[in-house]
Amino acid sequence: MFIQTEETPNPATLKFLPGRIVMPEGTLEILSPEEAGVSPLAMKLFEVSGVKGVFFGADFLTVTKDESAEWAVLKPGILGALLEHFVTHQPLFYGEQAKRTSDDEDDPIVAQIKELLDDRIRPAVAMDGGDIVFDRFEDGIVYVRMQGACAGCPSSSATLKAGIENMLRHYVPEVQEVRAVER
Repeated sequence: MFIQTEETPNPATLKFLPGRIVMPEGTLEILSPEEAGVSPLAMKLFEVSGVKGVFFGADFLTVTKDESAEWAVLKPGILGALLEHFVTHQPLFYGEQAKRTSDDEDDPIVAQIKELLDDRIRPAVAMDGGDIVFDRFEDGIVYVRMQGACAGCPSSSATLKAGIENMLRHYVPEVQEVRAVER
């Protein structure tokens, strides 16, 4: 098995492509060893000293390191954990698979915002090893959570304002601004 790695715009995050589906639906971000208990793979990755976060996407995962760690030291341990997990066909999650949650009933504006995020923005963000998740729409402001490589990325605020905000304002006149929120 060959696992491809790619740099992301965030120097603290690397994207790993195992050449197979990672999460059939949704995404999941795990930011601590305590949260990792839902996934045997996440638990293994947090055993590598210097791992600060794990993000599962459709056909990739990203790993975020703490500032003092070096990729040259971390990468072999991460690749070893990934190879062992995928070669032995272990489940990604214990019990029921985690999924992105969504509201049951949305108003038409929120539905249009979510559709634009899903169809036009999310694929581009995923290429960089991250995700964008709708949080809420209040008083003309769209609140989103940046995940994976996009969380804490130096260029994410420029992407948020220049790209995402401009697109949403163009297609949804009720949108005045887009803001990132922390989890």
